[in-house]
Amino acid sequence: MPTKAATSKKSVRPKNTSSAAKALTVKKLATRTIKQSVVIRATPVEVYDALVNAKKHAAFTGAKATSSNKEGGKFTAWDGYITGKYQKLAPGRKIVAQWSTREWPSEYPPSLIEFTFERADKGMRLTMVQSEVPAAQAPNYRQGWKDYYWTPLKKYFAAKV
Repeated sequence: MPTKAATSKKSVRPKNTSSAAKALTVKKLATRTIKQSVVIRATPVEVYDALVNAKKHAAFTGAKATSSNKEGGKFTAWDGYITGKYQKLAPGRKIVAQWSTREWPSEYPPSLIEFTFERADKGMRLTMVQSEVPAAQAPNYRQGWKDYYWTPLKKYFAAKV
């Protein structure tokens, strides 16, 4: 049986809650930040170049890479599994880029990745901060950086000594 409110011809309007309504409709996506640092026996410029130069990137990973190494330029790695766009390039000092993979959930924007390069004892220190990583995927990417980037980079430069 309908209630009195349901049969009333009077329209009941909610208070102006546009910001509250927006807060309910905008779902906060669960993300994580990955921060890693590694010492590599090379110079900051050499490691920077290995990351942005497609030929060198392919040499240390063993997989095809492309790179338009200029700000606004796009790149791919691991046979197109990784895609991104450079936002800031400072040779031997910093790379800032948008970054995602084929497995990236469609509702998430690309992550933001920042590499910084500095001299260190026995080589250089590469620090990587990747923010806005989908929370469910963060553990896999955290390990992936170690297995597919830091270890191969160390081997690549050790072979050059």
